[in-house]
Amino acid sequence: MFQKVLRYTGRHRKTTYASILVLVAGVAMSVLPYFFLYRLLRPLLTGGSLTLEETLFNAGAMALCMVLYGLLYVEGLALSHRSAYHTLENLRLHLQSKLEKQPLGAIQEKGVGVWKKMFIDDIESMELLLAHALPEGLSNLAVPVVVFAAMFLTDWKLGLLSLCSLPLGVLAMGMMYRSGMSKMGDYYAAGQKMNNTIVEYINGMEVVKVFNRDGESYHRFETDVKNYRDFTLDWFRACWLWMALYTSILPCVALVLLPAGGYLVLTGASTLPDYALVLCMSFSVGPPLIRAMNFMSVLPQLSYKIDQMESLFNIPPLKEGKTDFNGNDLQIRFENVRFSYKVNSAEGGREGGLGREKDEVLHGISFSVPQGSLTALVGESGSGKSTLAKLLVHFYDVTDGRITLGGQDLRETSLASLNEQISFVAQEQFLFNTSLLENIRLGRPGATDEEVLAAAERAQCGAFLKRLEKGIYTMAGDGGKGLSGGERQRIALARAILKDAPIVVLDEATAFLDPENEEKMNAAIAEVIRGKTVIVIAHRLQSIAGADQIVVLDQGNVAGIGRHDTLRKTCPAYEKLWRAAEGAAAWRVSAEKGGDEA
Repeated sequence: MFQKVLRYTGRHRKTTYASILVLVAGVAMSVLPYFFLYRLLRPLLTGGSLTLEETLFNAGAMALCMVLYGLLYVEGLALSHRSAYHTLENLRLHLQSKLEKQPLGAIQEKGVGVWKKMFIDDIESMELLLAHALPEGLSNLAVPVVVFAAMFLTDWKLGLLSLCSLPLGVLAMGMMYRSGMSKMGDYYAAGQKMNNTIVEYINGMEVVKVFNRDGESYHRFETDVKNYRDFTLDWFRACWLWMALYTSILPCVALVLLPAGGYLVLTGASTLPDYALVLCMSFSVGPPLIRAMNFMSVLPQLSYKIDQMESLFNIPPLKEGKTDFNGNDLQIRFENVRFSYKVNSAEGGREGGLGREKDEVLHGISFSVPQGSLTALVGESGSGKSTLAKLLVHFYDVTDGRITLGGQDLRETSLASLNEQISFVAQEQFLFNTSLLENIRLGRPGATDEEVLAAAERAQCGAFLKRLEKGIYTMAGDGGKGLSGGERQRIALARAILKDAPIVVLDEATAFLDPENEEKMNAAIAEVIRGKTVIVIAHRLQSIAGADQIVVLDQGNVAGIGRHDTLRKTCPAYEKLWRAAEGAAAWRVSAEKGGDEA
C-alpha cells in the first residue's frame, strides 16, 4: 500500500524518507532517558556510589534527550507534511488528467457526490497516511525493535519474557483488521450514496420547494444520512472489542517481565543490574509501540480508499491517437456507427458492446457532412440526435463502426487536435463561477480583452452586459445562475465565436427560449456559423427548412436524408414531425386568440 502512494510523491519522495529518519532519531531520543535513568539506579542496586558529576551528567543527558526529541519531532512532522501535501496535489492532478480522457458515461454514472468525495475527502485522508502513519508509524515501530534487540543482548531470558504480551496484542490487532475490512465496502458505499444525496438535495432545492416536496426529499436525505451513521457504527462495533484488547495488551511489556524476571534474579538465573536495565527498557517500549499500532489501525480504511481510487485510474480512457488533422479536408463521415451508453460507462468498460443490442441507442448510422455545408439532425426525443453530436466531439467512443474527419478516424487522432476543429454549443450551458470575460475567454485562452469584447458583441451580448454594474467583468455565479437561460446561451455562443473553429455543432441551442431571446440567439448563431461546416440539432423544424441536408432519425436509425421539400414527399417520419410541428403552432395561435377575446 505504501508503495502505491509513494508513486505519487514524485520528486518529494526523498523528503518523505528524510522525515522518517528524523522521526526515528526523535523517537530514539525519547527512549534514551530510560538508559540514563538506569545509569543513575545501577549504583544503588549494586551497592556502589554515585558522584555529583555523574548525577548531573545523567540528569542533564535525560533533559537534553527530551529537548532533542521535541525538536526532531517538529522537524520530522514539518518534512512529512511538506511531502504529504505535494503528494495530495499530485494525486488530484493525476485524477483530473484521468477524468479528461474518460467517456462522459464513466463520469456521470458515478454522480457528483462520489467525485467530490474522491477529490476532496478521500484524497485529503491520504494526509493521515503520508504525514503521520507512514513516518510516525514506522519510526515508532523501528525503535521498539531496536530496544527488544538490546533486551536480548542484555539477557536473552529477560528478553523472551518481555515479548510475552506481543503475540496476544498482534492477534487482537489482526482480528480488528479482519473485522473492519469485512464492513469496509458497505461503509464506503454508504458514504458515497450520502454524498450524492446531499449534492442532489442542495441542487434540487428549487424544484423541491416549487412542487412542495420538502418532506419527501428530506426523507431521502435523512434516510441516507442515518444509513451512513448505521454503517459507521456497525463498522466500529466490529472493531471495538479487538481495539480495546490490543491497546490494553500491547503496552504491558512489563506485566510478565516484572514478576518472572524477579524470580530469575532470586534464583540466580539473571543478575539484578540486567533485570533493572531490561525493566527500564520495557517501560520505554510501550508508548512508541502503542503509537505505531494506532497509526497502523487506520491502514485498512486507507488501503480500501486507495484501491477505490486506483480502480478509477484504471478505467479505460477514450481511444486517442497522436495524429493531428491536416486542416485541408474536413468532411465528416459516420460509417455504420453503433453506440451503447452502457458499454461506455465505468461499469460496462469497453468490452462486449456488440452483444448488447437491448442497450444500443444507435443502430448502424451512416451519412456524410460535406465541408462548408449545413446539416440538420431531426427526430423525436430519444431518437439519438444529441448522442450523435456527442460522438462527433468524442465525448464517447463508438461501440462499432467509425466516425472520420477528413478521412481520419477520430480514435486515431489527438483529442487536442479534434477540439481545435470543433465548437460545441449545447442546450444546457455551464458557466464557471468567474467573470463573464473569463468564461468567454475559455474559447481561446490567449485572446485579449478587446477580442473577447468583440466576440461578445457579435453574440448579441452587448445589451444585457450594459445593464450589469460591472459589465463583462461581472461574476457568472455558481453554474452561471446569475444569468438567464438566454444570456447563458449567448455567452456560450460568444465563446464559440472567439474559438473560431471550422466546424460548429449546435445542440438545440434555441430550444425553450422566448421569441425575443430566440431572435437574438438566431442573430448570434448567424455570426457563429458564417463560413463554417455546421451540424444543427433542430428543435423548431421551421428554422432548418433551408438546410443543405436534413438527416431524419427514428429510434436510433436513419429514416431519411435529403432536403426539406424532398423529405416531405419521401420520408413518412419527417412528414409526421412536420405535421406535429404545424399542429403545435396552430395550438399556440388558437390559445393566443382565446386569450385576446378574454
